[in-house]
Amino acid sequence: MAEKTAKGNDLQRGERLQIMLDEAELKALDDFRYHNRMPSRAAAIRELLRRGLAGVGYGADITGARSEAFGVITPPMGTPDKAED
Repeated sequence: MAEKTAKGNDLQRGERLQIMLDEAELKALDDFRYHNRMPSRAAAIRELLRRGLAGVGYGADITGARSEAFGVITPPMGTPDKAED
């Protein structure tokens, strides 16, 4: 039987990963999360993982991704708007 979310929907992610962070790493994660208005620490970790992998040349599976996630219509998720000088 598939796992369910809090709302009763099927869980879309099949694997769980547990990590240990020190205080400085946790503070940096929370700062990133709140600055980018991420809904959860898990969402912030997934976004940072995507960015890190993309930064070193590993692409992510884009199946089913919306164009807004890649900055086609709007800035990429978590990218602060920058005013032109």
